[in-house]
Amino acid sequence: MSVLSCARYNCENIMCDRYSHTYGYICDECFEELVEGGEPLNIKTFMESKKKETINDIPNRREILEAIFSRDN
Repeated sequence: MSVLSCARYNCENIMCDRYSHTYGYICDECFEELVEGGEPLNIKTFMESKKKETINDIPNRREILEAIFSRDN
């Protein structure tokens, strides 16, 4: 199992196990912030944002994001 640092701008978390081929690794803290964000869903903008800045919510957000950031196991 590979475990690397979060690819989100200015996030210092390590030991991330969610991975996207497009966006890289994301920690659980950033993933939950992404899930709880608002509309529109713009992952690139989110990954470039500082922590605690959120994006808007859309229906089925968790399912969409879990498909993009699968657990690395």
